[in-house]
Amino acid sequence: MKKPADERAKNQRSKRDQPWLFRTYSGHSSARASNQLYRTNLMRGQTGLSVAFDLPTQTGYDADHPLAKGEVGKVGVPVSHLGDMLALMDGLPLDQMNTSMTINATAPWLLALYVAAAERQGVSRSVLQGTVQNDIIKEYLSRGTYIFPPQPSLKLITDVISFTYREIPKWNPTNVCSYHLQEAGATPEQELAFALATAIAVLDHVRDSGQVPAEDFPQVVGRISFFVNAGLRFITEMCKMRAFGELWDEICRDRYGVEDTKLRRFRYGVQVNSLGLTEPQPENNVYRILLEMLAVTLSKDARARAVQLPAWNEALGLPRPWDQQWSLRLQQIVAFETDLLEYGDIFDGSHAVKAKVDELKEAAREELSRIEAMGGAVAAVEASYMKQKLVESNARRLAAIESGDQVVVGVNKFTESAPSPLVAGSDGGFLKVDDAAENEQIAQLQQWRGNRDAGLVKAALDRLEADARSGANIMEASIAAAHAGVTTGEWGETLRRVFGEYRAPTGVGRAMTEVSRADLDDVRKRVNTVSDRLGRRIKMLVGKPGLDGHSNGAEQIAVRARDAGMEVVYEGIRLTPAQIVNAALEEGVHVIGLSILSGSHVALVREVMERLAKAGLQSVPVVVGGIIPPSDAAQLTAFGVARVYTPKDYDVTAIMADIVNLVEEVAPRAA
Repeated sequence: MKKPADERAKNQRSKRDQPWLFRTYSGHSSARASNQLYRTNLMRGQTGLSVAFDLPTQTGYDADHPLAKGEVGKVGVPVSHLGDMLALMDGLPLDQMNTSMTINATAPWLLALYVAAAERQGVSRSVLQGTVQNDIIKEYLSRGTYIFPPQPSLKLITDVISFTYREIPKWNPTNVCSYHLQEAGATPEQELAFALATAIAVLDHVRDSGQVPAEDFPQVVGRISFFVNAGLRFITEMCKMRAFGELWDEICRDRYGVEDTKLRRFRYGVQVNSLGLTEPQPENNVYRILLEMLAVTLSKDARARAVQLPAWNEALGLPRPWDQQWSLRLQQIVAFETDLLEYGDIFDGSHAVKAKVDELKEAAREELSRIEAMGGAVAAVEASYMKQKLVESNARRLAAIESGDQVVVGVNKFTESAPSPLVAGSDGGFLKVDDAAENEQIAQLQQWRGNRDAGLVKAALDRLEADARSGANIMEASIAAAHAGVTTGEWGETLRRVFGEYRAPTGVGRAMTEVSRADLDDVRKRVNTVSDRLGRRIKMLVGKPGLDGHSNGAEQIAVRARDAGMEVVYEGIRLTPAQIVNAALEEGVHVIGLSILSGSHVALVREVMERLAKAGLQSVPVVVGGIIPPSDAAQLTAFGVARVYTPKDYDVTAIMADIVNLVEEVAPRAA
């Protein structure tokens, strides 16, 4: 006979909530290497895939395109055609998997490849489960992997939503993403307002497109999901999630007339903040990740449906399989060893929590009203309003770290430390992608092209272009193109011909900052002195070569250089080395700053330096910033780079002083 205590324990266990989906965001080098990583992670207890694609795949280029140089397989897996998707999903039961794909501008294409891969497995599209991020608006503001102008981009988002609600009813066709807004500097209020404004813009466009009957529209609303960020101020972050849920419920009910409370539910996945991970004392990042996770799991009424955690070493480079396992184990310990899932919402009735939630909601409503008055999220993007606000708030964040008002342990306080044994190995504590992976991907791509039926490919691309020009939904044409062997670059080039390309506002020109510290005043004086000796104002070119769209660092350098009194040339993201060198020549700059965070720094910087020498500009100092391991920094120095700055160099004003000294050392004086 069981003891009463045993019976109570059994009853308690039976009442436990089901845990969220355990994900790890991963992919690198090649489809086959990534498939092996996915199999390993699933064997270790991961319950959902979260696929990271490389930058050429995200921006619609094949691996052998000039802009793809140095980027193939670096920040994710290259997927150039159906063969790659089949290799990526080899042995994985797509009728049982829940697959999240972080893909935006090319979301219709990657979803088409996934559907085609499932059909080749004999799996009906109707049973597929997963998510495509498919949020272009935040790409204009933060991550930079957009291709087309806003209106065609909204059309493509609408096509995916309208297709999936009919054909793949369990699929989340849009993951409105506020994650990268926080990475770009958004305050909690801005994150709430900008993400909700994006969701409104998307749903308004779907409603008005005519692709969804009015009686089915609530079902579409119910499939919208969100992907959010959670930072270290975890009480504020938890309140932000409660505010998100309450505001979304209001919008669904009042704006769209959705009566079913289940269809108004705020459904979200999360990756906790990578922005706060530090290069110095990287072992501290484990604690940061745990605290950030609590923000999205402690409150039952605002708990994430899926969680993916960064690894402790992501400020150093790509995580290894063991590093990803460590993060996965953290989720499993919280879910299965603690009693977190045995209780209702432990914050109900808290006056402090309610007050903070109400404060965040009120501020978010005010910001939403401003955006609505401008004409909505797209208008606010085109007017550079949202981008400008992010640049300004990020500048305030950096200034607070520089001044010490915002403490970052191991960076601006408590910096004395024993060497970390975690980075003592021969690999430096992270995974480095073999440069040979790019050549292998190009060779396989060319072989794929050579083995196709050219007539089928042409017919599929003609149909795709015709549907895009006519305004028809492009999903069926894209799936047919996938089966015909069309490549990512061919799909992207076809739609570029129809819709054109877009360069989003940088937000730098009108950004107002509040940096007036004494050390910046000293730099301003030095800029004036050196400019007088040169006979004109110091001019700095800030360039982002390659496909890396994470422009936050470049924007802050451009803003601080301007505030220090320099003349600044900054044309935004996605420039070729040739364009950067040509701009340096035409503008007559005194110094060039390159920002690269995708791991492609060696190949791209080498080409920039070679082109500068050919143009007779080898005397112009070049500085480089990014996530750059020491061994790579030595290579860049050997190329002739004057300075290499990494995340440990958090004092932007000190960087400005260093740059002025460089200019003074090498620039000729006025006659």
